[in-house]
Amino acid sequence: MDIQELIDRGFAVKKYPKDKVIYEPGMLPRYVYFIRTGEVRMITVSNDGKEFIQGIFKAGQYFGEPALIVNRRYLAFTIANKDAEIIPVNKQDFFNLIENTPGFSSNLIKTLSNRLFYKSMMLEELANEKAEHRLLTIINYLLADIEIGERLKVTRQELADMTGLRVETVIREIKLLREKGSVNMDKGKIIRLS
Repeated sequence: MDIQELIDRGFAVKKYPKDKVIYEPGMLPRYVYFIRTGEVRMITVSNDGKEFIQGIFKAGQYFGEPALIVNRRYLAFTIANKDAEIIPVNKQDFFNLIENTPGFSSNLIKTLSNRLFYKSMMLEELANEKAEHRLLTIINYLLADIEIGERLKVTRQELADMTGLRVETVIREIKLLREKGSVNMDKGKIIRLS
């Protein structure tokens, strides 16, 4: 779904400043959120306050649809990672988009399938005790979505939050992965070479 098309259809754009909570666990879903600009992270928080990133959504993507489709309360927080412009689309309008916008339903199936694959992969990785294995799996997964020669645009803290590791462990393991030739670096960032 093209974001400009939503605006052309009259959907309103709402601004969210960095670190603004969009929704939190326990809330009933009212919208699917389409990101015009900015970035949003979806996190769960453990009892001891540790964040675990469930996903990061960027401009052109949308989030919040699983809970809306099955009419279940949200399980995670979504928070603006950067100042963001977001188009909230209510349930009736979202289902109209699915039914009446060519290609949108197949895009939705692909999006949900990618998210399910990611969640399945991460569950398997979290069961693996080796930090190196966890980290390399998430790095390779993220590298698959960028062009050759492009740098990975996640911080070490975000990698730690995605893998359940401490940031110090991530820093140490990236250094070891680089020494082994398992990852390539350019100016301190992981880069995709092939």
